[in-house]
Amino acid sequence: MKKAILYVIVFAAIQMGASSIVMALWKIITGSADVTAPMLIVSMTLFSVAVLAVFLLAKWCVLSPNYLRMRQWGVFIWCVLAALGAIIPSIWFQEQMPELPNILGDEFDMILRNPFGYAVVGLLAPFVEELVFRGAILRSLLEWTKRQWVAIAISALLFALIHGNPAQMPHAFIIGLLLGWMYYRTGSIIPGVIYHWVNNSVAFIMYNMMPDSDIPLIVFFNGSSQAVTVALVSSLCILIPSIFQLHLRMRKS
Repeated sequence: MKKAILYVIVFAAIQMGASSIVMALWKIITGSADVTAPMLIVSMTLFSVAVLAVFLLAKWCVLSPNYLRMRQWGVFIWCVLAALGAIIPSIWFQEQMPELPNILGDEFDMILRNPFGYAVVGLLAPFVEELVFRGAILRSLLEWTKRQWVAIAISALLFALIHGNPAQMPHAFIIGLLLGWMYYRTGSIIPGVIYHWVNNSVAFIMYNMMPDSDIPLIVFFNGSSQAVTVALVSSLCILIPSIFQLHLRMRKS
């Protein structure tokens, strides 16, 4: 547990440090303290690179090609399908919950509306977050306790809290449980990276396709509650079999 807490503290410290450094330099270079999309993207890129360097050099997590060598193509395909099937149920679930403060909404809007934002949201974030929260934090928690679901739940909670935005936390916690289960079953971050990449990529695409990112499902489906139900059931018919297939196919490297 102490290792897991240390990893979270270091992760948060690097995030705050990278943000402070970029903000200070940006103000010197541009003469303005206004938060902009390029500044946020540079900050997140610096943060991601620094996290990778620290965690890999300190050997808090280990990168291994073993799972790729097993050629688990079926697992990879079902990870993609599971991520796609979870999109609408996730949105529907979030709409049923009490509205939570979206304190980082403006910052995320600037990043997601910028084409270069995909580099950090769709590519860097899935890899870095899986490396840290599953490859380092969950791995240490699984060594700390034999009750795997306790370890997975704690890692998912930490994953939700580190997002720092209440509006994202319920979704992050649920996804964290699924990603943690994938890591426990395989001993590899690769299935989680694939799922995480698809989830973030679809979110990025949808965010830029829709004029209003907060549009509810009922409005998206032209006010038809029947269409929402059909979409939800259809998505579950993809998600549930995908998770079942992953349960059958996933094994440790």
